[in-house]
Amino acid sequence: MKALIAALLVLLVVLQWRFWLGDGGMRDLRQSRIEVQNLTATLNEQRDVNTALRAEVTDLVDGVGEIEERARGELGMVGPDETFYQFVGTKAEVASDNLADSKAATQLLSTPASNQ
Repeated sequence: MKALIAALLVLLVVLQWRFWLGDGGMRDLRQSRIEVQNLTATLNEQRDVNTALRAEVTDLVDGVGEIEERARGELGMVGPDETFYQFVGTKAEVASDNLADSKAATQLLSTPASNQ
């Protein structure tokens, strides 16, 4: 009888070890849950990026204003009846002067050519 109880105790210890520490056990389950949380966060971030890109594409397809805004900001487009002013300074100076675009330290001001 003692041998049967000892064998059952050994079997219980082996099964508990496999449950907590073995392949597919609680440790693997915990790691899988952490990985799922990380992937869910990444997926949510990518959904936000995709939504923003879809909105930008829609703006570019539907409106001329967005295209013109990009051409002004990225390519320095100036219309035929406009004057281009460029203010150069450090980022701190630009921020203290409340300029709208402190990243590039330049600002485009649209004024009709007839007022000059």
